[in-house]
Amino acid sequence: MIPEERPGGPGAGEDSTRLQAAGSVRKGCDPLAQTAPGRLQSRRARVHQQITKELRMRTGAENLYRATSNAQVRETVVLELSYVNSSLQLLKEELEELNGSVEADGPGSQGITVPMIPLGLKETKELDWSTALKELISGHFGEDGASYGAEIRELEDLRQAIRTPSRSEAGLELLMAYYNQLCFLDTRFVAPAGSLGLLFHWYDSLTGVPAQQRALAFEKGSVLFNIGALHTQIGARQDRSCPEGTRRAIKAFQRAAGAFSLLRENFSQAPSPDMSPASLSMLEQLMTAQAQECIFEGLLLPPLATPQDGVAQLCLAQEAAQVAAEYRLVHQTMAQPPVRDYVPFPWTALVHVKAEHFCALAHYHAAVALCDSPPAQAGFPALQQPLRGPPATSQPWGSAWPEEPEERRKLGKAHLKRAILGQEEALRLHAVCRALRRVDLLQAVLARALRCSLAKYSELDREDDFLETSEAPDIQPKTQQKPEIRAPSFSSVKVTDIFHRLGPLSVFSAKNCWRLVGPVHMTRGEAGFGLTLRGDAPVLIAAVIPGGPAAAAGLQEGDYIVSLNGQPCKWWKHAEVVAQLKGVGDEGVSLQVVTLLPRAEPPGTGHHRPALGGLLRSQKECGGGTPAPARASPRPFLGWSRKAKRGKSRGRLSPQP
Repeated sequence: MIPEERPGGPGAGEDSTRLQAAGSVRKGCDPLAQTAPGRLQSRRARVHQQITKELRMRTGAENLYRATSNAQVRETVVLELSYVNSSLQLLKEELEELNGSVEADGPGSQGITVPMIPLGLKETKELDWSTALKELISGHFGEDGASYGAEIRELEDLRQAIRTPSRSEAGLELLMAYYNQLCFLDTRFVAPAGSLGLLFHWYDSLTGVPAQQRALAFEKGSVLFNIGALHTQIGARQDRSCPEGTRRAIKAFQRAAGAFSLLRENFSQAPSPDMSPASLSMLEQLMTAQAQECIFEGLLLPPLATPQDGVAQLCLAQEAAQVAAEYRLVHQTMAQPPVRDYVPFPWTALVHVKAEHFCALAHYHAAVALCDSPPAQAGFPALQQPLRGPPATSQPWGSAWPEEPEERRKLGKAHLKRAILGQEEALRLHAVCRALRRVDLLQAVLARALRCSLAKYSELDREDDFLETSEAPDIQPKTQQKPEIRAPSFSSVKVTDIFHRLGPLSVFSAKNCWRLVGPVHMTRGEAGFGLTLRGDAPVLIAAVIPGGPAAAAGLQEGDYIVSLNGQPCKWWKHAEVVAQLKGVGDEGVSLQVVTLLPRAEPPGTGHHRPALGGLLRSQKECGGGTPAPARASPRPFLGWSRKAKRGKSRGRLSPQP
């Protein structure tokens, strides 16, 4: 199915021409700007280039080792390989440290909040579209490829801009606009089982290893990955000390999870580790957990008007337990192969710290609910079993809530003991990771939580408490707002098909073969021209009356009218063509039509030359204007087919119905 097309209004063609003449108006951010994201991206690009250089040296050394039988040469090659492997290890550690820089896109306020994990963008090399597209336009569409230089430059400018998108909504719109253009390119230029003949080169976001494929699907998948990664950076830098910032962070992490989910569902053969199903599943879980954490933080804003409200405190305990459960699931995924082989260690450490921290917070809020709530709230009938006993206990605490103040004090003290132990474990894990030790904000959050638990425990502790406090039960995870996985809003970014001058996508694409007929001359008979028209852009000949003028001229049912009296009419509506035909006098009308042909076998790129050169020449000779552009919002779904082999793929990412 092709993207929906709608012809533009009057003047749309002129506006498009001016845009193409002036070049693309979309620009990326300055990669040399002295900002934290800019410096981080520049360092990543430098490391990626060095990794590529070392990989080439290692490949050459390995080939030499296999090709030679000289013992001395082999010994020298082995020594060289050891140096190269050491350099690669150091570069990968440096890239891992950059990816683990959780404070790089930190919040814009001084509020004390736990830092989030942003994902770095995939880097790519420059790409020359000109040669491949000009050959395809000349070979398949039969037009002069050189006349489409403005369109090709606009496409190249757009791709250059998406290499350095700004960390804002404008950057997201830029990436989604390019993705929508790729949908148009896929529909128009990529034939079945074919490719554009271009080599798309992208670096792995987590390991820095280069990957390259000729399939346009790889380009679309990498752009979709960067859309999700940019959402994580926008979410991580929000000021979550205010309700509006918290809502924006939740929305950003939900969109990121949706992008990774969409990519995982449609990429069966991953060209790089960061786009493998296991990695995308981990990223989806991580973004969902971070959205759940933002939901919990939003419940703390503004602070509770009555801290003694036991029901509210128990709700917070269950919300914190839900966040801890989400992070435990993420940590388990990160610890399993193959994810553990390339996920940055600071990520794993931070996720483990958060799991312990929020579990401790759940016990802290449960203790506050037990000890500070009024006697009237002792039963908490509004909650259904917020606590559950340890594995050895069959009776949940929710159905046997302590009624006596002394019993609640002892149970609250037991919860505080577990909270203190959990927060001390979180601080220990924080100290183990060198990258996390440099994040002062995280240490401040953990230390503050530990101080609150210790202060509360000292209030409840008595000198006559000689008996050991019983172990507190676990907190039942529960949330009132489950994060929704939302796909990026591609439909909100309206784009113009850059190559709309080639004609409507339904006919003029590399998936179709056609034959140009005409110009043919017809004069009106007693019953008219003897044909029935249907549809818009281009208008279809739905029926031809036998013996009529149309049949005598050789027109057939199923032909598309592309020129009328020398005027190109690929984008004309049905009413416009009918009005022109009705206004024809005794001199008759001259038509050019296109007949679709069955394709015996899918040809490669540039192997088919339909006779459309005459159509282009006739348009120029008759002074035909540029047709109005098709404005559309391509459907952003993906379709991946055929396995990738030796760095190449014959698959395509294409809009689905």
